[in-house]
Amino acid sequence: MDKIYILGHQKPDCDAITSAISLSYLKNKLGYNTIPARIGDINRETKYVLDYFKVNSPKLINDVKLQLKDLDYHKNCILDRKTSIKDTYDYMIENKITGVPIVDENKAFLGLVTIRLIAGSMINGKTDYLDTSYDNIIKILDGESIIKIDDEIKGNILAVSYRSQTFMDVVKLVENNILIVGDRVSVLEYAIKSKVKLIIVVSDFNIDENLISLAKQNKVNIIRTKLDTYNTTKVINLSNYVYSIILGEPIYTFNENDYYDDFKAKSSKLRHNNYPIIDNKNICKGLIRITDITNKNNKKVILVDHNELDQSVEGLEEAEIVEIVDHHKLGNLSTNNPINFRNMAVGSTNTIIYEMFKESNISIPYEIAGIMLAGILSDTLLLTSPTTTEYDSNAVLALAELTKIDYKEFALNMFKEGTSLDGKTVSQIVETDIKAFTKDDIKFAVSQVFTLDIDTILNNKDEYINYINNLSLNKGYHMVLLVVTDIYKNGSYLFYTNNSDEIVSDAFSINNISEGVYIDKMVSRKKQIVPKLMEVMR
Repeated sequence: MDKIYILGHQKPDCDAITSAISLSYLKNKLGYNTIPARIGDINRETKYVLDYFKVNSPKLINDVKLQLKDLDYHKNCILDRKTSIKDTYDYMIENKITGVPIVDENKAFLGLVTIRLIAGSMINGKTDYLDTSYDNIIKILDGESIIKIDDEIKGNILAVSYRSQTFMDVVKLVENNILIVGDRVSVLEYAIKSKVKLIIVVSDFNIDENLISLAKQNKVNIIRTKLDTYNTTKVINLSNYVYSIILGEPIYTFNENDYYDDFKAKSSKLRHNNYPIIDNKNICKGLIRITDITNKNNKKVILVDHNELDQSVEGLEEAEIVEIVDHHKLGNLSTNNPINFRNMAVGSTNTIIYEMFKESNISIPYEIAGIMLAGILSDTLLLTSPTTTEYDSNAVLALAELTKIDYKEFALNMFKEGTSLDGKTVSQIVETDIKAFTKDDIKFAVSQVFTLDIDTILNNKDEYINYINNLSLNKGYHMVLLVVTDIYKNGSYLFYTNNSDEIVSDAFSINNISEGVYIDKMVSRKKQIVPKLMEVMR
């Protein structure tokens, strides 16, 4: 079954992370193969929650772009370096390919052999030397093992073409010789006494037992074949190890994690057809042939807590969105096929997932109930946010009962841990939870900081204003609004970029606008802030 990543938005908050985990648990119980993931670092509040309920952080992924490992290439199309040239050729013909990667005993990539390379080696290569195995020779000659001393056979090939006496007078045999001979007893005896590496007896000649005994004493390998001398010399080189013909050949490989777009660009310049695929440890995974690339297994994703392209993972346009579970306004995403889109006007994505658990009649274990509870409490500010609904309240009560914890005390401890600004830079504070929005061609961003330590920001407001001004300039935003929400007072202080006074004043009906203006009971970016900015943005 295809793997599906469940992803929250960029700069993930507690609801995004916990809803990815809880929905993944539910989907897997229903028979899917899902993996909860994240596209950013978890914040302190979320870390506190995961540590409290002993739940692992979701897998961090950088993008969902199409990679080479997502293609239906010739996976595991590899041959061991000790495969014979003939077997390599037969493998390519059988699999209808023109090249095959060669690997060592650990599957580490050594080189690529092609039909063109084999043809070149047979025409222009060295044909009087053998580097192979005894068994490869047996196979290529359809031979019979008479004496096997060595597994590996290396040596210079000689075929007896002179008269026997002339051969013995002219040719001095040495231990690395491989001799092809027929019914010449005197030459056989001479070769055995010379302790040659291998004797190949052709035309199925029957060797005298005395010679066989002598060969065993002198440790001489002997193979018998029905082929005659001509045909033996014609095919013997095809028994050579295939790695012997790939040394020194320039090879272009790609990593299985390389992006498909990069592969297309590079391969179009190289103009080859066969490309070995390796991993980060140089282990060969198979072969990509340009002419064979048809099926692309785009990554499958389920989005939670967002449905805006700008807020989602990089490369989403190359992935297949199979489902969305969200509680925000409709964004600018589109899909090629119909999908399940669960969108409810509630305070938290986890509230929707709680309803899905009930509908599926799946029981919720302690740790999943705990993180779902935390997600709802976080997004609704302990059920005080104007986004809070009866669904949220009922879910909190039910999940609190499952976990047997005092949810109010837990929420305060969670907020205290999560809103601490100790040790954080201005950049970290502003960009921990910032989201971009677009109206027509106008792009703006809203950063929201929930904290109990308001004075840390108010006493250094000029630093924050300078930072969001630079951020707006660098990112090309029409404006950036920094919302600092005081959890205890249940209201927010607003800081905004230069020349945005009129926008902020019109959006929130403020007569005497100034940096750091406080608005009571304004805590929801989704319901109270972004919609009003959308109305006046121009």
